Amino acid sequence: MVERGRRRGFDRAEALEQAMRLFWSKTYEGASLAELTRAMGINAPSLYAAFGSKEALFCEAVAHYNAHHGTEIWRALEETPRARDAIALFLVATARAFSAPGDPPGCLIVLGAQHDLDEDNAAHHELRSRRRGNLTQIADRLTRAIAEGELPPAFPVLDAAAFYLSVQSGMSVLARDGADLATLEAVARGAMLGWDRW
Repeated sequence: MVERGRRRGFDRAEALEQAMRLFWSKTYEGASLAELTRAMGINAPSLYAAFGSKEALFCEAVAHYNAHHGTEIWRALEETPRARDAIALFLVATARAFSAPGDPPGCLIVLGAQHDLDEDNAAHHELRSRRRGNLTQIADRLTRAIAEGELPPAFPVLDAAAFYLSVQSGMSVLARDGADLATLEAVARGAMLGWDRW
């Protein structure tokens, strides 16, 4: 018997997965509390008791996404020995992840909330912080290639990192608008045409 007033137990990890998928599909602003509780299989008091607030739930959902979805993208960037190949595989892995059957198209980090300048909104701050981290990760990989002698010292690391992150972000928007894997792979190939011009 469950004591009166106490919520029944629920699978927190599964509830978080469902919240993440709803945010991924509908954005932070687009996912209503009613839709979240329905997707998670809990009521509003249970949501607040378990996660604190909608913003906190969103931030935890983003962390869950980052840990479990698209990890092959960043693994390709870090583990591929040569920088050019690493960037190329990073984009190909992006194309596959952003068009994976069974998942919402595109990327939660890119598409998960309105792109406004509200620094006080934890959801917006979380996504901006992660996008900046992604830029840093690409730049660090290119800097490593300079240190290893693969790229010249004058290679424009920040310009190239911003370019390839912009390509990746654009692929997310294209995927959300219906672009298929072949189209996204074509974008990845096209982006590599600019590599030798840096």
